[in-house]
Amino acid sequence: MMYALYLSAYHERKFWFSNRQELEREITFQGDSAIYYSYYKDMLKAPSFGRGVYELTHNNKTVSLRTINAVQQMSLYPELIASVLYQATGSNEIIEPVYFYIGIVFGLQGIYVTALFVTSWLMSGTWLAGMLTVAWFIINRVDTTRIEYSIPLRENWALPYFACQIAALTGYLKSNLNTYGERFCYLLMSASTYMFMMMWEYSHYLLFLQAISLFLLDNFSLEHSDKIHEVYKIYIFSLFLGYLLQFENSALLVSPLLSLIVVLMLVKCLQPNVKKRTFVAKIMKVINFHLVCTLTVTLNIIMKAFVPHKENEHMLKFLEVKLGLNMSKNFTMNWLLCQESLQAPSQEFFLRLTQSSLLPFYILVLIICFLSMVQVIFRRFNGESLEETATLEDGRIGERPEVIYHVIHTIFFGSLAMIIEGLKYLWTPYVCMLAAFGVCSPELWTTLFKWLRLRTVHPVLLALILSMAVPTIIGISLWKEFFPRLMTELTELQEFYDPDTVELMTWIKRQAPVAAVFAGSPQLMGVIKLCTGWMVTSLPLYNDDDLLKRNENIYQIYSKRSAEDIYKILTSYKANYLIVEDAICNEVGTRRGCRIKDLLDIANGHVVCEEGDKLTYSKYGRFCHEVKINYSPYVNYFTRVYWNRSYFVYKINTVISFQS
Repeated sequence: MMYALYLSAYHERKFWFSNRQELEREITFQGDSAIYYSYYKDMLKAPSFGRGVYELTHNNKTVSLRTINAVQQMSLYPELIASVLYQATGSNEIIEPVYFYIGIVFGLQGIYVTALFVTSWLMSGTWLAGMLTVAWFIINRVDTTRIEYSIPLRENWALPYFACQIAALTGYLKSNLNTYGERFCYLLMSASTYMFMMMWEYSHYLLFLQAISLFLLDNFSLEHSDKIHEVYKIYIFSLFLGYLLQFENSALLVSPLLSLIVVLMLVKCLQPNVKKRTFVAKIMKVINFHLVCTLTVTLNIIMKAFVPHKENEHMLKFLEVKLGLNMSKNFTMNWLLCQESLQAPSQEFFLRLTQSSLLPFYILVLIICFLSMVQVIFRRFNGESLEETATLEDGRIGERPEVIYHVIHTIFFGSLAMIIEGLKYLWTPYVCMLAAFGVCSPELWTTLFKWLRLRTVHPVLLALILSMAVPTIIGISLWKEFFPRLMTELTELQEFYDPDTVELMTWIKRQAPVAAVFAGSPQLMGVIKLCTGWMVTSLPLYNDDDLLKRNENIYQIYSKRSAEDIYKILTSYKANYLIVEDAICNEVGTRRGCRIKDLLDIANGHVVCEEGDKLTYSKYGRFCHEVKINYSPYVNYFTRVYWNRSYFVYKINTVISFQS
């Protein structure tokens, strides 16, 4: 609750939210966030919930010349739930819609840190680990969450449920759990898995990595197979229910998660009964591993061949280019590669984690747990059985199934974060949790001292002392260094000042016809859709090939193309008004080669990209510059109707005398 209140207070200070008019508040939602919130507003305006859902699933008032199922394409289930809660609870008489919406998201973030707290507590056995987890999470929140930058993001709705699912899975894997605790964890895991899958279209990929972790745990005979296969049933149930309620979403049928789970359950049924810890059993483990890998890939290829689905080809091409397997001059590919969130992690990221002491302790804990896990695996292959009731004196932290799962989990997510910085938000929260668990766990220190063969002091006694002393020292140092900074953030009044955008939205609402269609950068189109409700030609969404193609075509207003070319592109989307942004046209801030106009020049062949390329000189100037000068042929196609310091609005003429 305190964390949710902290986020609310920080948001108020950052945007001076309560002192702003509704239009100024809405402008704080940028890019895709504006689109999500606009549909929440549409649901509240609808005469009934059923009518609102119908209008979203048959939406022809957002993108010109297209009727889209916005609920399916943009995963608008959070907005549907928020609108129902707002009206059902009678909150419309107490609180404004925007405060209710962001309040739910902040509340979910409170659940997020609570789930991390519980997970660390379950693993270490002390609430001190939970407190340290939350402290590290908040101090490193620049790298643990994107809630500050964009509230309505799908991941901000989904990841709290994923954290709850992992907390329940952690409890479920514990060896000493009673029957009632096991049932509770199973039910919580089922509910949170399904909710996670409904909230985010990419959730099944994360669950796929989780399923691989559980498969490895099972294959090394480090947990009872029956328990793990019960988790597989949860995946199947969630995929089936998600497929039905997400308008028969074919992406779930061709997901690698479904292929893996079907193969695992099939292999389980066909697996012969072999006496454990024999040579034949070891051979069967190897065959089993190879069989699962081969059949999963084969089944997934077959499913994609027979199930009609929209393959995100641009994402596959992006990964090829990102990993150096291919080269591309394509605008969309290069634009994605230039996004900061899709770059490799910067040195500043590791420096921040080190300054808060998180990274050093995480590496220490991970190394100890990983080596202990490897030690246990070798013992299992040599025929030793796991001890049902391992004691603290044994110093075998790698025997605990929940610890092994989290080690594999954090290695997988860490590997992804090392390739793409945007994925650090999936990894860093569990870095906080694992590091806090380790330093607060007497068992981890005992494991280390057993390896060091410590004799001067009893290992268990020293482990108990360190498991209390180390987190206490860390906590005091974090309090002294970072608590004043957090308090300063809450006392400093910041201001979000964007009068040019406010003036533009006001002009559109007063002067533009209701049936007008606007063209411009996708980010600005999202804000126009939210603040005015007018139709646009493109959206800041990157999961649809047609929208990506539209974005590339509309961005040609910043390229070296003729007035006639631009006119034909815009009229093909039935656009009535064009908005040119000075910030993009005269962009100088980003590194050369990643500016919009640079990427367009590369795609259009107006600059040399590689040695051996042919350079095609354009006989036209940059359109966004030339159209401002008001000379022929530009004035024949476009008439300037409004401008301020940041935006130039042109009416697209309907009757043209084409001239060369």
